[in-house]
Amino acid sequence: MKHTEAWERTSPNEVKIGLISISDRASKGVYVDQGIPALQSWLMNAIASPCSFHERLIPDEREVITETIVELIDEIGCDLVLTTGGTGPARRDVTPEATLEAGTREMPGFGEQMRQISLRFVPTAILSRQVAVLREIQDHTALVVNLPGQPKSIQETLEGLKDPEGNVIFPGIFAAIPYCIDLIGGPFIETNDSVVKAFRPKSAPKK
Repeated sequence: MKHTEAWERTSPNEVKIGLISISDRASKGVYVDQGIPALQSWLMNAIASPCSFHERLIPDEREVITETIVELIDEIGCDLVLTTGGTGPARRDVTPEATLEAGTREMPGFGEQMRQISLRFVPTAILSRQVAVLREIQDHTALVVNLPGQPKSIQETLEGLKDPEGNVIFPGIFAAIPYCIDLIGGPFIETNDSVVKAFRPKSAPKK
């Protein structure tokens, strides 16, 4: 696979992040999308490494979702793709199926952890069908994770639950993402510990 100019990084450890908000009405301009701004704001506070964002606002169309994930990874070279919206039981909620179509291997722990976090707030968290996958192409692998659509839920699932003193009482999924990116050959992601502390085994190589 020949990498194009779109794959270029401003520094060797720049992480390229694709953000996809999936909503029929927001993509038509009926209301202003809140998913991408909330997600990007949280990531900018959480990640200490150089990073770039590549945003897409698209409708709940299965083929469009799959094609957008593939474009961000195969053509832009994203290391991490995060989606928001379209993971419920309604017929128009097809994000999980589209994500699985784009992936080569499933990472079920992410969905399991997100539902465990949300169940601490609402019993309807069991209706969420969020999934995560790896997409493996020649010379590159990326992680794709479905997130909730609501800004508050996005923060809770990424950051985890903290007590009034700021101590983590239930870890969020982002604590595991930097090490996952390490393992699949991506850039070394450093985090701001006050927001979320990346977990790496003591045996993990230091970069």
